[in-house]
Amino acid sequence: MSSLLRSRAVMLAAVLSAAVSGAWAQDRIPNVGYIYPAGGRVGSSFEVTVGGQHLQGVTDVYVSGRGVKAEVVKYVKPLSRKQINELRKKLAMLQKALPASARRKPYRLRFVSIAPKFNAFAKEMGLKDMDLKTYFELMKKLKDPKRQPNAQIAELVTLRIKISSDAEPGQHELRFKTSWGLSNPRLFQVAGFREYRETEPNNKDADSAITGSLPAIINGQIMPGDVDRFEFQATKGMRLVASAEARELIPYLADAVPGWFQATLALYDDKGNRVAYADDYRFHPDPVLRYLVPETGKYVLEIKDAIYRGREDFVYRITLGATPFVTSIFPLGGRTGAKADIQASGWNLPTDRIALNNKSKESGVRSISIGKGRRASNRIPFALDDLPECRDAEPNNNKSAAQKIKLPVIVNGRMDRPGDWDVFSFKGRAGDEIVARVQARSLGSPMDSMLKLTDAAGKVLAANDDYEDKGAGLITHHADSMVSIKLPADGTYMLHLGDTQSKGGSDCGYRLRIGSRQPDFALRVVPSGISARMGTVVPITVYALRKDGFSDSISLELVDAPSGFLLSGARIPAGQDKVRLTLTVPFRAPEAPVNLKLTGRSVIGRRKVTRQAVPAEDMMQAFLYRHLVTAENWMVVVSKKGRWSPPWKVMNFRPIRLAPGETTRIRVSGVKGPGFAKPSLELSSPPEGVAIGKITTEARGGFTFEVTADPAKAKPGVKGNLIVNASVMRSWKGKDGKKRPARRISLGVLPAMPFEIVPGAPDKSQE
Repeated sequence: MSSLLRSRAVMLAAVLSAAVSGAWAQDRIPNVGYIYPAGGRVGSSFEVTVGGQHLQGVTDVYVSGRGVKAEVVKYVKPLSRKQINELRKKLAMLQKALPASARRKPYRLRFVSIAPKFNAFAKEMGLKDMDLKTYFELMKKLKDPKRQPNAQIAELVTLRIKISSDAEPGQHELRFKTSWGLSNPRLFQVAGFREYRETEPNNKDADSAITGSLPAIINGQIMPGDVDRFEFQATKGMRLVASAEARELIPYLADAVPGWFQATLALYDDKGNRVAYADDYRFHPDPVLRYLVPETGKYVLEIKDAIYRGREDFVYRITLGATPFVTSIFPLGGRTGAKADIQASGWNLPTDRIALNNKSKESGVRSISIGKGRRASNRIPFALDDLPECRDAEPNNNKSAAQKIKLPVIVNGRMDRPGDWDVFSFKGRAGDEIVARVQARSLGSPMDSMLKLTDAAGKVLAANDDYEDKGAGLITHHADSMVSIKLPADGTYMLHLGDTQSKGGSDCGYRLRIGSRQPDFALRVVPSGISARMGTVVPITVYALRKDGFSDSISLELVDAPSGFLLSGARIPAGQDKVRLTLTVPFRAPEAPVNLKLTGRSVIGRRKVTRQAVPAEDMMQAFLYRHLVTAENWMVVVSKKGRWSPPWKVMNFRPIRLAPGETTRIRVSGVKGPGFAKPSLELSSPPEGVAIGKITTEARGGFTFEVTADPAKAKPGVKGNLIVNASVMRSWKGKDGKKRPARRISLGVLPAMPFEIVPGAPDKSQE
């Protein structure tokens, strides 16, 4: 065999090996289901358990932010039935072999003596992280009749966490990297208070004791039918706050209804009387219990699931003590670049005023808190906008007392009492396009707003109760409202704002933005983590969250990306809310993960507008609903494993124009060799009526394939990207020399190809 043929054969074998790895990798992307405990104290070191799927062979653990390091201690894979039986038999044999004197020893001491031999046997079976203690823990779970096995959290990894003394308090994101890919992010909290873990049993017949002074943070897990109880000492006059994090840690569970751990909190005095209870905090699923302690003594805090469900991923953290907790602020926002004087209400606050210097010139929502360090309160949203602002002026609760305003403006107000309505009047001209939007629920207010626009005679022209904000991935009840209308005539108009449930009070604040349409957009890029072999192509999805009628196309581009990263099909067509495109990673792997940035550009009116895409995870809630939950970083890891892959290049230089009933040919350059004699091609999520036809290989390498548009199904005007999966059928000999049946091997994804379905004949010039 010549050196040229030999090199081609070596390269082809490497490509097929990488292709096999790529095919398996699609089903082996690591998934982190939960972390327990889901946080720790500044300056501490401890072990945590991570449950998930496809976690074997973790090579790296990434934690965002400053000051948190993690290393893998051990990995435990679920045992097969055969392995369980072999371990059980070995344990029985070891017990039987004990001398009579040893068998009379206490249960714990008896097993200490046989643990070394049992552990050695487990190693011989290939279970390198299995020991007698771990075996007993697994058997206890399997014997629990209430336990519902779940493959998505069955694999366990133990991590050693080290939190430095200068670590950033608050939320961090933890991810795993295995040889198969990069996992989803999962929240890990850093705090300054003492931390406790529950000690079972701690149900209604026994309590875990919280020793020492408060505040403290309690960590636990709720199993099926479980109730956890914690005894602590409280003093008279203490303004006690118990704030639970459960849904905050794991926003959505795909296989549970309502789609998260619905925690409840109850407080009992030393006589067993329930003195306080919370099953949520306003519209947030995580409960916050507040109680003014009447007498010094022992109290018991109880946590459970509202309908007594439970599982390992029902993880919680409870902050307990006289900690600062903000219940409301007013106003809910301010003007960009201007100072804001904010009034705050709550428990244990060091002050009820916040002087905020809004140096930011960008509109949006930021989070603020009162106090610093360990005495910092919970974080609350605060909106910024560039329009003039005013306060609502009472009385303005009916047409005759309507408050006159000049557009555009933002009104900061409150529903002062139950049944209150705030009415605003403004002058408009025929043809003016007016948008009135409420921010209340999305900014932490309990208000469920209702908007009505009437003319001067009282005729209702537009009304709205709930307006869905697709950018708010953690909100499941969109209670803010918006009306958009073209005014029919010159004259005076009235905007009526109320609460649909007739609620009111000092905490029912709102921001009402009234003015002309301001077309705009925001972007989300999914998934938030990508792991790919060098030189390969990965599909991604970018969502356009369009605002106030903006419908133009959006061009996408990477910002300051390292050399070798390339987008294909980087445009969201006009009028569409998302596009699937591809990211090509470089042939040289960066040593560290890369946090990419993606921006979208468009022209709105005469303005050039640029918006940065926010990374997100497409998460399922309760078997059905989907939400875009934002993440901190868009992280990409390029793997050196399986270096060779087909260097395909699509030879079309402009969008493919498909006409119904016609066929267009596309040429792809690539590897020449017998392993790629005729690859199979399949469109990923194709537009209706579009399919792949005949495939022809070329002598010089690469291939040509046909794309057809069904005249009965393909709809002219549809635009987007064609994403093609390539594969090949291969068979090989096993170690025993016998030929194995042919199987389909993935060769990866072709770069995205922009297309448009057009009426008439196709453009033959692109062939």
